[in-house]
Amino acid sequence: MAGKLIIFSAPSGSGKSTIINYLMKQNLNLSFSISATSRQPRGTEQHGVEYFFLSPEEFKQRIANDEFIEYEEVYKDRFYGTLKSQVEKQLETGQNIIFDVDVKGGCRIKSYYGNRALSLFIQPPSIEELRKRLDGRGTDSKEVIEDRIARAEYELSFAPKFDVIIVNDDLEKAEAETLRTLKQFLNIK
Repeated sequence: MAGKLIIFSAPSGSGKSTIINYLMKQNLNLSFSISATSRQPRGTEQHGVEYFFLSPEEFKQRIANDEFIEYEEVYKDRFYGTLKSQVEKQLETGQNIIFDVDVKGGCRIKSYYGNRALSLFIQPPSIEELRKRLDGRGTDSKEVIEDRIARAEYELSFAPKFDVIIVNDDLEKAEAETLRTLKQFLNIK
């Protein structure tokens, strides 16, 4: 049986990665979508495992050939995108594919796949709480945090375009709600 698509989007610091990692341990036959990028591999990253590493020229040629469901040029010649062929290959093997994408990419994937996809928006309880979480990480400068807060405010405006909004004000509750939602979508008891 062909798999389904589960799309996650959220502002940085909302707890999306934590919730996804929890779901990956729940025996739901989930696999991550393997995106394409024009950046160089980092550390031990391998082509076809973490990403498909393409040159900027090859990426642009694939855009011209309409090979992407969605893509974004994050910086000049720094592209990220989702290849139609890779998604179809994963779906044909029966995998349920997890997409961890920005809000625009999430909307494009949902539009492309319709009811075969479930789009979830993980929302912080408030901008103030998000700021506290980002400060608490201790990994970013004040300027970076302010940029992330501004981006979060923009991303929150996309929440109504998603099938389900999960407010992560209590992690265990958010994980349980997301798990229930996925089981219902995947017809798992």
